[in-house]
Amino acid sequence: MSFSTDDFAKALEQHDYQFQRSQVVRGKVVSYESDGIYIDIGGKASAFLPLEEASLGRIANLAEYLPVGEEREFMIIREQDADGQVTLSLRQIQIRQSWKQMAALQEDGQSIQVRVNGINRGGVTVEIRGIRGFIPRSHLVDRENLEALVGRALTVSPIEVDPERKKLVLSQRLATQAASLGQLEIGQLVDGKIVSIKPFGLFVEFSGTTGLLHINQISKTYVSSLETLFSHGQPLKAVILDIDDIRKRVSLSTKVLENFPGEMLENLAEVMATAESRAEKARLAMPSATVPLASQPEVAAEQPAAPNEAAPDETASESLPKDLPEELKDLA
Repeated sequence: MSFSTDDFAKALEQHDYQFQRSQVVRGKVVSYESDGIYIDIGGKASAFLPLEEASLGRIANLAEYLPVGEEREFMIIREQDADGQVTLSLRQIQIRQSWKQMAALQEDGQSIQVRVNGINRGGVTVEIRGIRGFIPRSHLVDRENLEALVGRALTVSPIEVDPERKKLVLSQRLATQAASLGQLEIGQLVDGKIVSIKPFGLFVEFSGTTGLLHINQISKTYVSSLETLFSHGQPLKAVILDIDDIRKRVSLSTKVLENFPGEMLENLAEVMATAESRAEKARLAMPSATVPLASQPEVAAEQPAAPNEAAPDETASESLPKDLPEELKDLA
C-alpha cells in the first residue's frame, strides 16, 4: 500500500499536537523575520518567537544571539492559530528562572542589589531580572524622601516571593540589619536613638539595625513607666548583651552601666556622658550580667512604619505581605 504526499498532509491535519499555553517545549531556530524568529517545535507549522519575547534585555545581533539550528527551551504564550502556529517566549523562561533565584535568596537569607524605578504612596518599585518588585516604606532605610531614591541602587533582601500571585516584596532594612549584625559583638557599646517605646521596653536604632532594651535591663531598680523617662528620637547609649543571628535580634542593656541601682533614673545624663568608661568595666563583668535572649519575653524586632502608611494598590507586586516573617512585624 502506497502512502502519497496528499495522504501525509491529511495525516498531519488530523494530528492533534496538544500544544497549550504555559507549556515548555524544545525547539530549533529555523529562520528570521524583522519582528521575530521561526522555531521548529515539531508541530504542523513553525512556531513564532516575537522579538520582544526573545530576551529580558535588548538584543544587538539576533543571528548571533539565536543562530539557525540552535536548540532551546521555549514557553508557549499563545496557543495555535488557524494555521496551527503557536507563539513562543524565551523571556518568560528567563522570568521563571528569576523567580527561582529570588526564592533561593529568601531561603538562604541573602541580599541583592536593585535600582529604584518608581514610587507610590506605599513605597518604591524596582525591577529585578524581569520581575517587578516592591519595597514598602517601612522597609526602607530612608523613608522620608522617596523621590530622591528613584534611580538609586539599593541592597535588599526578599521577604515575600510568590510567583503565582506575581508578588515580590523586598526589604532594605533587613539587608542592612543582616550586614550590621556581622560587625557587632557582645559587650560593645552602641550609640543610637530611641525609635519606639513599648510597655516592655525601648527599641533603639543604631548602625543600621534595631535592638531591644528590655525594661528589666534599663536599671537595677524597678522602672514603673518608660514614657515618663524617655522620648521618641532621644539619643541613647547601651551595651550589647546578646546577638541572635538566626532571628536577627539584638538585646541591649543600660543597667550594666550603673554604678548604683537607680542611677539611670536619677542621673541619666551623667551615665550617658561617661558611658564609654562604664562600658569597659561592664565588659569585664559580662558573664554575670548577661541575660540571654531566650530568657526574655518573645517579642519581634521593631521595624517602625509610618503611622498612616497605606498598602499600595497599583499592582499585585505592590501589595504589602500579610504574613511577614516574625522578626519583621510591627509590634502592636
